Amino acid sequence: MMATYVLIPGAGAGPWCWHLLADELRRRGREVVAVDLPCDDDEAGLPEYADTVLRAVGDRRELVLVAHSFGGFTAPLVCDRLPVRLLVMLQAQVPLPGETPGEWWANTGYAAARLAQDERDGRDPDDTTALFLHDTPPELAAELLSRGREQSLTPFQAPWPLAAWPEVPTRFLLARDDRFLPADFMRRVVRERLGITPDEMPGDHCPMLGHPVELADRLEAYALEL
Repeated sequence: MMATYVLIPGAGAGPWCWHLLADELRRRGREVVAVDLPCDDDEAGLPEYADTVLRAVGDRRELVLVAHSFGGFTAPLVCDRLPVRLLVMLQAQVPLPGETPGEWWANTGYAAARLAQDERDGRDPDDTTALFLHDTPPELAAELLSRGREQSLTPFQAPWPLAAWPEVPTRFLLARDDRFLPADFMRRVVRERLGITPDEMPGDHCPMLGHPVELADRLEAYALEL
């Protein structure tokens, strides 16, 4: 299958976070769309995020959506409106019908899981790099943080609008070294909410920067299964 990869970023992030993965996929002859979501627009909620993805996709088909982190709330909305061949949730939040993104943290028991992870790591709570990007090359981590954007709270406030998970093949790829969304916590969330066992790879919260070639290998293997 000649897939087009549609890359949906997490909160406060833009297309740059995907550039190494996008370059690697293009070297393999794939078309890539790295979406620029209106994360700093207080008028934009999840429906507007989905609209932005649809505009970026245009008339392309044979789509493989890759959703990172908070992008897990947007990607299924796109699957509900476009013929998507595969949805890959990359260390992504998994919503439930009627749940607001703001409620996700308490509903999943995130606080206790993070506290346990922080205690294991002995991490300075103010060290953002150690939390999100400890496995990312330092120059890339610094560049990503310098490119950080304001994330509006608007999309966190309205209930996730789908009545059920869309009827689209879904894989979850877990970054097992992530300290922000700890591995044991995410394994449980994925099992409870999607009923599947996640695949796993090395990496912190942004494996697209720390392990772009391995991530491309994983995505290409998924695409070949279609």
